[in-house]
Amino acid sequence: YNPADYDYLPVSTEIKELFEYIRRYTPQIIQIEHKLQPFLPFSVYLQVPRPDGKPDNLGLLVLDEPSTKQSDPTVLSLWLKENSKQHNITQQIKVKSIENAEKNPKAIDSWIESISELHRCKPPATVHYTRPMPDIETLMQEWLPEFEELLGKVGLPTAEINCGLAEYIDMICAILDIPVYKSRIQPLHVLFSLYSEFKNSQHFKSLAEGKKAGSPPSNPPSQAAEVLSF
Repeated sequence: YNPADYDYLPVSTEIKELFEYIRRYTPQIIQIEHKLQPFLPFSVYLQVPRPDGKPDNLGLLVLDEPSTKQSDPTVLSLWLKENSKQHNITQQIKVKSIENAEKNPKAIDSWIESISELHRCKPPATVHYTRPMPDIETLMQEWLPEFEELLGKVGLPTAEINCGLAEYIDMICAILDIPVYKSRIQPLHVLFSLYSEFKNSQHFKSLAEGKKAGSPPSNPPSQAAEVLSF
């Protein structure tokens, strides 16, 4: 910037003083922090389509695992079954077998290691509560006839009720005789365990289905039908 190049401009003294700020300004060098992300070419692979042009549904219906060490289908099925908590679903599972096992000790060691890892990652069978909680069997007992008659007229409060989530949890736990303390995590665990027990019970499931069908079963529908419909 050369101020002599602009001396001929017919401007006021105030404007000329503004041009002086150009020479007074000193730019500051600011160090901008940056992060380097390495490019890993071995993690990028091309999906080769089928030569006949038909969809192969890799990654949607069939597991697409581009790895040199493929997962065992039986172990993967056990992992999915454990993570989904669907232990009572009857489905056909292929039994793992190793031909000439005495000549393939690596396959046996890999199977033992996979099953051991599965058992290590399993959640504990029982949960120890910090406060006293009722047993699931106690919560599954029948309600008083007067209370069931009242529920048949009023019904359980739905999620559309005008209240907050915390108040709704307290309300449902109070109806199901689940004590609520300062933290609502453990009462919710009892609530979901009770729901899971009702849902997986064939006896109470038939009661709920009989109530939905409109044909009353031989036994009066206790809170099982109410909890399942809730």
